[in-house]
Amino acid sequence: MIFYHKGRGRLLEAVSDFEAAVRGQDAGGAERAFGALHEHFGGAGEQEVRVAGARLAALLMDVPPGPRGTVAVIVGACVERGADTGPCAPAVFEGLLDAVRGAGEFCERWAATGGGELPDPESSDVDDALLERVGPQAAMAWWTLRQWEMASVAMLNHSGVRTSLDPALRGEVLTLLRPVEKASGHDFKCLTYALTVLDEEPLVALDRASGRGYALRMSGIGDNFQLHTLLAHVLAGGGHVDAYVPSAQEAAVCRDAPGQVPTTGSFNLVAADGSWIWNEGAPVDIPVVDGARLVVLDPPPYQRGWPAGRFFPGMKGDLVLDRVLTGEETARWFARLAPAKSPGAAV
Repeated sequence: MIFYHKGRGRLLEAVSDFEAAVRGQDAGGAERAFGALHEHFGGAGEQEVRVAGARLAALLMDVPPGPRGTVAVIVGACVERGADTGPCAPAVFEGLLDAVRGAGEFCERWAATGGGELPDPESSDVDDALLERVGPQAAMAWWTLRQWEMASVAMLNHSGVRTSLDPALRGEVLTLLRPVEKASGHDFKCLTYALTVLDEEPLVALDRASGRGYALRMSGIGDNFQLHTLLAHVLAGGGHVDAYVPSAQEAAVCRDAPGQVPTTGSFNLVAADGSWIWNEGAPVDIPVVDGARLVVLDPPPYQRGWPAGRFFPGMKGDLVLDRVLTGEETARWFARLAPAKSPGAAV
């Protein structure tokens, strides 16, 4: 996030000025107050930031479309500094949905009016010709979608937000995002991964070498690199399977410690149908078998290493071993498995 410049402890005064200017449709006053928000954010105290986050979120949908995304980023920065997600998240997700819809319209109108390479919001400006070509609302949505991604991820870092988010809204955003990604070539990976993070999700792990099985629960894990390291720490580190044991620090940075440290792969992760589960994917990609995501632990075919850590540095991750499966349970699970396949083999 941004906005950590030295301030003078007058953030709420700037928020009041910004509220008055937005509601009074005073563009000049809003611009001055907006500058003051930047100036005073870094020096504001915890309570001031908490109040500012809620008030700016309440104002968010009244802010004109151009600066609205930046204000959403400020709301996200407030949450990162301790503001309550309760009053902040709903407005951010409402704005996100509007932005994704508008970005889809932008891509459609761009294609319908001659196509060509889409403009990059980070290296070009909105001009009159572009506004006339696609319309102002669609243009602003396209130009600010990455800001909405940033603000939304700040909300989704919190498990309470993820578990309370309306599934219909989550599904609609993901559905609308796909054609935008296809048209733009930008994958919006952070937003997609954050929206699909699993919490208190059952996971069954079967160790093919020993023939044993384990029932686990995962929460807040952003990608399979993170999951792989935690699986190794819980199962190999707990003496349950014979594999490389990540250090305490390697596991800690995958849970809640800051930073990254080098680690080594312990397994080859395989789905029930024998296909490989790639570390570059996410836990949501692991197929569900009889109500639980099922992963097979095979020996690694070659040595792999990566920086252990969290895909989302602000999101706490965890993997808990609930119990070792009985021999009868494990046999039933193993009966569902196909042989492991090479990575290029068809499913």
